[in-house]
Amino acid sequence: MTMSPDFKRNEAIGLDLGWINQIRVNRAAADRRAASLANRRTVKKEYQAAWLVKAIQVIDLTTLGGDDTPGRVERLCMKALRPLRADLMAALGVADLSTGAVCVYHEMIAPAVRALNGRLPIAAVSTGFPAGLTSMETKLREIELSVVAGATEIDIVITRQHVLTGNWQTLYDEMLAYRKACGDAHVKAILATGDLLTLENVAKASWVCMMAGTDFIKTSTGKEGVNATIPVALTMVRTIREYHEQTGFMVGFKPAGGVSSAKSALQYLTLMKEELGNAWLQPQLFRIGASSLLTDIERQLEHYVTGNYSANHRHAQP
Repeated sequence: MTMSPDFKRNEAIGLDLGWINQIRVNRAAADRRAASLANRRTVKKEYQAAWLVKAIQVIDLTTLGGDDTPGRVERLCMKALRPLRADLMAALGVADLSTGAVCVYHEMIAPAVRALNGRLPIAAVSTGFPAGLTSMETKLREIELSVVAGATEIDIVITRQHVLTGNWQTLYDEMLAYRKACGDAHVKAILATGDLLTLENVAKASWVCMMAGTDFIKTSTGKEGVNATIPVALTMVRTIREYHEQTGFMVGFKPAGGVSSAKSALQYLTLMKEELGNAWLQPQLFRIGASSLLTDIERQLEHYVTGNYSANHRHAQP
């Protein structure tokens, strides 16, 4: 992950239980704000095309299947490096374009390293993904091995029971250990928000992970019954805004799971712009975890260029 010279990586600031315990979230207000994003008219024509190109730049192009192979990962990496067909790029006037990163299991890091050769960040899911119920020793070793193998970003899963039981000190200590094990690799804390029951739990878990030094907070593994939603995303980005106001550190946000259409990607981009501002509309602070999203974006851009929609099979699948 390439940072601008003035970007200051988040650091552990110490756990403030007084702050955590006073957090409240107005669910009705969050739902109204989310509905306003879903119901408004989207941008059109060349403005929509520009936003969709931006969406491509922040995708963590992902494959997390039990049937992953080195060949599939190599194809994923080639698609990440060249996400649009040459004719569409020429028509759009885009000279250089890639996704934000690729995201794979530990065993698939090596083929990703060979295919990318340092041209894009490689994110690896870790710490007993997706349930996170392996031993702490195993989780930390998994992180260390992934970093040695070439992962530049580590997507960890928190232990949900710490949130559900209000054991914030243990969650903080766990996140602190993950951050240390990552070293120079950046860490994304997956909250698995569909398992956390309330928006207050989501907000508190976000704060604890940021206080422990995570670089990103991420909604979901993509394996829960409920994954990324706009009310959850709104809650998380507002904690990011408050954290930045209080500490000066800029923490990134990653919705993941179920973000499969160009329309949904535009909603998340709009949310980021309106709640956090243009500074967050860049890969170092915003990612969308997705596998099929890129195909729909490419179809929408082809419609903009040609006036026609094409079948999915005409676009190379990641």
